[in-house]
Amino acid sequence: MAMVLCGCVLLVGVSYADTDLQSPNYRFTESTVGNGGLIHSSSTNFQSSGDAVGSTAVGNSGSTNYQFNSGPVTTADPALGFAVTSAAASFGNFNAAQVATATASFTVSDYTSYGYAVQVLGNPPSNGSHTLPAMASTDISRPGQEQFGINLVANTGFGANPDQGLFGKGVAAANYNTADHFRYVNGETIASAPKSSGITVFTISYIINVSNITPGGAYTASQSVVCTGTF
Repeated sequence: MAMVLCGCVLLVGVSYADTDLQSPNYRFTESTVGNGGLIHSSSTNFQSSGDAVGSTAVGNSGSTNYQFNSGPVTTADPALGFAVTSAAASFGNFNAAQVATATASFTVSDYTSYGYAVQVLGNPPSNGSHTLPAMASTDISRPGQEQFGINLVANTGFGANPDQGLFGKGVAAANYNTADHFRYVNGETIASAPKSSGITVFTISYIINVSNITPGGAYTASQSVVCTGTF
């Protein structure tokens, strides 16, 4: 992995006024029109420090592959933020006639890199030697047929689309971005951002279907969500 750091120089033009600006109580000596005061201005009771006033540039700029925020408190250091905000997903009792659903959520923010990818790792729920089959192909929920799958969008009655907030660029991956269609492949990318991004809140929607001959008992599973910055 290679990281390339680029520096930018902002050139600001300044036009000088030909005459002093003054009143009976105050006078600007060698006043300027431009970004901040470059020369001391003073009177009997006041003197400026000559420092720039305000910020030369504040806001968000972006292109197809990159975005950045400018202002007095920004830093050139890359930073990838990730948090699982709702980790426990409980399905209650299974019923062969009805799909069981649950949700969990996580957030990602990414500053000064070229995006990120989120993968999910882990096995489907199991009870002893019996494991519910993961949905290797994207499909709809089919009650009465054993299934375990997820997506990252709003479905009928549960789930939510990625919340990108003000500057978020995160999106659900192609196999996990269709309402009421689910899939689960261990290690597959489930979300990503194509460029640096503000906070995006993702909701994982889970489904479990069982059949009339699915063994009874408690089914448990543990999945890890891994976020990697791209450069």
